[in-house]
Amino acid sequence: MNNDYTIVDNDLYKDYDYLYNVLDATLKHEKVDNAIFSIIFVEDDEIHQINKDYRKIDRITDVISFAFEDYEDIEYNDIRMLGDIYICIPQMKRQAEEYGHSEKRELSFLAVHGLLHLLGYDHMEPEDEKVMFSLQELILDGEDIKR
Repeated sequence: MNNDYTIVDNDLYKDYDYLYNVLDATLKHEKVDNAIFSIIFVEDDEIHQINKDYRKIDRITDVISFAFEDYEDIEYNDIRMLGDIYICIPQMKRQAEEYGHSEKRELSFLAVHGLLHLLGYDHMEPEDEKVMFSLQELILDGEDIKR
């Protein structure tokens, strides 16, 4: 598998080495090869502004994905350009506490969720949500990242 991705932590979160295995497992499950994407960790104010500007929703959210393939496949030299995933670290921490599970579990969930969006999954309809969320749980369980 020849995938290349970067995690830009912006000095917001240092304990994420496990994410590489989680992302690799997601890409392997989805049979994705030769792809590039980025994950960027951000603060509340940045994700709030992104959410407001691009989704017209005036509030903080946990993860936003910008899928470059939403309209057409973008490929350069046989490499798929998937897009960018923004994860709000303070919101991730709040949700981990609220849901009563580890930050590792919450960050892994958000990363898989964002990556699946880049790969064309969504959860706008109940049936699509069932498919996407089942797949997220399957991947996380496979990496022994439990609730």
